[in-house]
Amino acid sequence: MKPLAQIGFMPEALTTHPQPYRHHWKPGPGGTIEAGWAYPPKDYKKFGELVYQWVKHCVARYGKKEVESWYWEVWNEPNIVYWRGTMPEFFKLYDYAADGLKRALPSARIGGPDVTGGAETWLHAFLKHCVADTNYVTGKIGSPLDVILFHAKGAPKLADGKVVMGIRQQLNNIADHFKTIGDFPQLKNTPIIIGESDPEGCAACSVASNPENAYRNGTMYSSYTAASFARVYMLADEYKANLIGAVSWSFEFENQPWFAGFRDLATNGVDKPVLNVFRMFGMMKGSRVMVESNSVYPLKSILDSGIRGEQTDIGALASKGAHTAAVMVWNYHDADVQNPGEHIQVIVNGITAKKVKIIQYRIDNEHSNSYEVWKKMGSPQSPSTAQVAILEKAGQLQTWGKPKEVLVTSGNISLPIQLPRQGVALLKLDW
Repeated sequence: MKPLAQIGFMPEALTTHPQPYRHHWKPGPGGTIEAGWAYPPKDYKKFGELVYQWVKHCVARYGKKEVESWYWEVWNEPNIVYWRGTMPEFFKLYDYAADGLKRALPSARIGGPDVTGGAETWLHAFLKHCVADTNYVTGKIGSPLDVILFHAKGAPKLADGKVVMGIRQQLNNIADHFKTIGDFPQLKNTPIIIGESDPEGCAACSVASNPENAYRNGTMYSSYTAASFARVYMLADEYKANLIGAVSWSFEFENQPWFAGFRDLATNGVDKPVLNVFRMFGMMKGSRVMVESNSVYPLKSILDSGIRGEQTDIGALASKGAHTAAVMVWNYHDADVQNPGEHIQVIVNGITAKKVKIIQYRIDNEHSNSYEVWKKMGSPQSPSTAQVAILEKAGQLQTWGKPKEVLVTSGNISLPIQLPRQGVALLKLDW
């Protein structure tokens, strides 16, 4: 884990619009987000000096080598209400931020613009500025650009009281941004980070205000994450994008009801099922290897219409390291409906060992799922100490059955599993 340090927003003493300075957050109508902090500085040189002092402080506190390993990003979603200046004013702000950062630590890495999905015009203009326009500080052509960042969000809806996810929108956001970056061949090797990569856009909107966010508590969030990340890799391959990571824009919401449905990975300290899919990803070592499935939706079909047919999306992501391999399998559908699922035959080819040890990890209604355990308790909002201990244990990544050794025949093994709809399994192989 490394910081992705965001240079934003504007201090009250520097903003061109100091009052009202503070926002008043409220989900739905009646709240205001943009305020004095969203405006350009009165003095760009002072803003650059502020960045210089901040980075200088970080180097003194954490050390040059550590801070060199971070990425720094300027602002957040400047194409919407979070930036009340013009596009050229933002480019000027970026140049002064980059100048301050590089003066404090020349080897520090900076980028942007962290625009939302659908903001390809903004992204294109920003990249053109960094590549071909006059720098506001140096007067020379070009601006430092060590990383390119953008955001991508899905769009869940309620249909007949059921949540229906919008994986199509999130993946199209990513594809459109990759296409835009591809317009600049000189940036083909520049690292790309999806600065916010989520099923929808409002982390602080709970189920109470946005019932479509009910997907966040159970297995829908984890199966969506598995299925969508696999397609993100496909898109990166297709557009030859140097994708190095993505951020789950999830938070800790303190003093809130249990399983209130905010976009978080845990509720009151108890891990939710989605955190376990990231634990699964963390167990996959080495390089990706090819996967074929006769029940997976083609990428083009998902970009066109999502995963809406009668058949669920049964796919896999696989990795191979030294003496280890892993296969993540999901049974996903945009519609949040539960059923016993499908019988799946997982065949792994090209194993050089004579036998392998296999551990199956599982996320479903019976495994790695604190939410289902909490509901069976009667959904207590003041669980006892003993109940909290049970929930904490239920929130950890759990195995399906016991580890077993399997003999390899002609370099192949075949593993049958029964995977419920919205379930995720990880088969960990060691030899």
